[in-house]
Amino acid sequence: MAAPNKGRRSPAAQGRPGRALALIVVVIAALVGGMFYSGTMTPRLGIDLAGGTSFTLEAQNMPGKPNAINETNMKTAADIMNQRVNGLGVSEAEVQTQGTNHIIVNIPKGTDAKQAREQIGTTAQLGFRTVLTAAAGAKTPTPGSSESPKAGSGEKEKGDSSASATPSGKSTPQGRAVGDALKKDDTPTPSASKTPSAPPAQQQPQGAGIPAALQKKLAALDCSTKKGRADAAAQAARAKPSDQVVACEKDGSRKYALGPVKVEGTDVDDAKATFDQQGGQGWIVQMNFNSAGGKKFADVTGDIATKAPPQNQFAITLDGQVVSAPQVSSAIAGGNAQISGGFTQQSAEDLGNMLSYGALPLSFKIADETTVTAALGGEQLNAGLIAGAIGLALVVIYLVAYYRGLSLVALASLVVSAALTYTLMTLLGPAIGFALNLPAVCGAIVAIGITADSFIVYFERIRDEIREGRTLRPSVERAWPRARRTILVSDFVSFLAAAVLFIVTVGKVQGFAFTLGLTTLLDVVVVFFFTKPLMTLLARRKFFHSGHPWSGLDPTRLGAKPPLRRGRRTSAPIETKEA
Repeated sequence: MAAPNKGRRSPAAQGRPGRALALIVVVIAALVGGMFYSGTMTPRLGIDLAGGTSFTLEAQNMPGKPNAINETNMKTAADIMNQRVNGLGVSEAEVQTQGTNHIIVNIPKGTDAKQAREQIGTTAQLGFRTVLTAAAGAKTPTPGSSESPKAGSGEKEKGDSSASATPSGKSTPQGRAVGDALKKDDTPTPSASKTPSAPPAQQQPQGAGIPAALQKKLAALDCSTKKGRADAAAQAARAKPSDQVVACEKDGSRKYALGPVKVEGTDVDDAKATFDQQGGQGWIVQMNFNSAGGKKFADVTGDIATKAPPQNQFAITLDGQVVSAPQVSSAIAGGNAQISGGFTQQSAEDLGNMLSYGALPLSFKIADETTVTAALGGEQLNAGLIAGAIGLALVVIYLVAYYRGLSLVALASLVVSAALTYTLMTLLGPAIGFALNLPAVCGAIVAIGITADSFIVYFERIRDEIREGRTLRPSVERAWPRARRTILVSDFVSFLAAAVLFIVTVGKVQGFAFTLGLTTLLDVVVVFFFTKPLMTLLARRKFFHSGHPWSGLDPTRLGAKPPLRRGRRTSAPIETKEA
């Protein structure tokens, strides 16, 4: 039978404190290196600190649709708002739902608030327009000059162009059902890939019936830049349904000259992404029209099905931007249709949501608008930093006055915790969009007290062991298990509160909860991998081991009992051994 272990041995990490300290140094160095690698040296600031404009949009039901405000519709609307804000060239905007019927849009300084108000305050407009001609997304000097290189580069594909005059023959194998007559323009299937890759669409500023002014406008349009796409989308969104417009694809790879709106977005009853297992087409988007929309859609698809590319396509536009431009091989009747070809699950769901949004009976009004100047944001940031400095100074004064030499351990641990917090906040900005707002600063200030509380728990446990008559080194090891349990329970409660607060709240309060939760986790890391190993090393130093009056561990000042070893030797009865 194996003899039982006598005494309490520390884990390997505790027995080798130098390794734990080296690990902390390596982690901090890696985080700092990540800051230099990403080029981000300061945390991203929120609206209330950096300045900007915040809009609160309130959703309203359209007449006859009393139950349209729900989680799905609000999420889709928030996605549309996010696309609109990105169209303004804003890289740090925040769009999120709040409650059941509000959307919060935060736009940082440097953005035209009036233009932003116009963009987010209007209802999304979805429409189905016929394609008159198409070209590559980059700007071309003149319509004539854009024709010749395209024609030259397309000579090798003349066979495809002539064959595309009868496109139904190529796409019929994929269009057995009535609803399969639509094909996404960039379908990767071999039988249909030549039609869109030929881009006869890109050779067509000479299409019949296209006004010269529209051709010139298309040639001048540059969809390769975000500004060009945003300007084109804004002009197309302001146009009347009966107007001919030019528009860009979402990624800027193609540009289109479009005819009038043939089917309104409100004619779509429903649209969703499904996986076609029977037909083997992968992810597709199914659309259902109302009775009026079904008739309009049958008429327009029947009209363009016999035309050559790209005029056998129709463009689905949302807010003046082309989200899809499928080809048509035959008339689609019955009020049902599907779009297939090269979709991933995410892209199919996105398109389905956008098509559904055109039928959402929702409108939005700006319920509140708040503008924070950069000067006011700077003042609030300075006030938060001053409050944090005052709180830190009070903690330092208390630690030095009460714990003396031990305060050096606490201060070093606070410095390590601050370094980890700062680097993580800086890196989380570009990684997940974390923005340091005023409540987040408040959470960081509260975390100073939580972190200091962990040191105090450990120090008091050590002092209790010394009061019992033990020397410092065994006191450090014996105090750790009990202090560790207390610290873990305390930090778990704090983290649980932060997690619940983050889940049930929205807006700026989430910044407080996120920062509190992050710093609570870092408190555990610092105490386990820095404070405890450092205390183990210092217990070997004469200044602390001998109980110097300024060490904070003087047995006389602590009221220590006589050493336990002597008392046990004099009082140990012989009867115990005999028994």
